[in-house]
Amino acid sequence: MSLEGMLRWLEATPIAVTIAENEVLFPCIESLHVLAIALVVGSIFIVDLRLLGLASRDRAADRLMHEVLPLTWGAFALAATTGLLMFAAKATTYGHNRLFLTKLALLALAGLNAATFHLVTGRRVESWTIPTPLAARVAGGVSLTLWAGVVACGRWVGFTLR
Repeated sequence: MSLEGMLRWLEATPIAVTIAENEVLFPCIESLHVLAIALVVGSIFIVDLRLLGLASRDRAADRLMHEVLPLTWGAFALAATTGLLMFAAKATTYGHNRLFLTKLALLALAGLNAATFHLVTGRRVESWTIPTPLAARVAGGVSLTLWAGVVACGRWVGFTLR
């Protein structure tokens, strides 16, 4: 099956049709998505700003991450679920939208940056002092940039849909 065929199939599923045809459901899902993204990005920025040494300097980085990341993951699960529901409702539209595809690429890069940080750079986080190691500061700066791009592209998608 071609990509176009898969997009059309997804858009024709009962849940996608229900969301697309209901005047209230899509905006409600979209509102939840925006709130979840705000929590995801806000909590990630808290950690990133700590890594950069620009905020929460009086708190240990490992403790801050331990406290904030459960919220991040919960909000990410909600954002991903609502995002998938909205995508399903307009799969053929989103599937060909350059800004949406750019958002997905930036999201993948942000995930790769986070995975690299947690598996490599952050392995000795409990021993860090101020300033944090250069690799941690770079990871924080890259994360801030990528997530700002995710948010910007996500916001612009709505203005480019036909």
